Amino acid sequence: MAKLKSIVFVAGVMLLILAAVVGYLSIEELSAMLPADSYEDRGVYTFIPCEVASEQVKNTNADSRDRRMHPTETVYTVCYRDIGGSGYRWKERTITAEMGQAAVDAGTAVKRRVLSIPDRGTYITVEPDQTAESYAAGLRQTYIVTLSLSAVYVLLYATAWYLIWHNDRKKKVGTTRE
Repeated sequence: MAKLKSIVFVAGVMLLILAAVVGYLSIEELSAMLPADSYEDRGVYTFIPCEVASEQVKNTNADSRDRRMHPTETVYTVCYRDIGGSGYRWKERTITAEMGQAAVDAGTAVKRRVLSIPDRGTYITVEPDQTAESYAAGLRQTYIVTLSLSAVYVLLYATAWYLIWHNDRKKKVGTTRE
């Protein structure tokens, strides 16, 4: 029973730390998020896959020793270009190079809406049925839900510890009166 209590305690503390970090990151992303009027809708464009590229990215999927031994990992992306000649490009991650190459060989056209960010001199692509307002609202909703879930866990954790403390205090007060 003592071993189970220690496992529950450690798991609870680990989840508390995770909830705090996720809450902090959600607040950070919410404050850095661009409002919908920062985007200019450039319309829907048709993109075709043109190549498979490999990139070295920071390895976040390994445990501490593996991460030290292999600080980067290779990911594969399918690069798409606009067929209208506007110069817009879009990347999508794929699991393997072979799957990416199969997408390139198939040459299936994909429609994407281009939202430019004039203040930054860049652009993003979203699903064709999305607008700048729906894209920003979706991001905001994701960050708020994530922040809410982490806040609920922190409150539940604090409540559980308060109840444990209060119960122990009652037992001590009850035993000293007898």
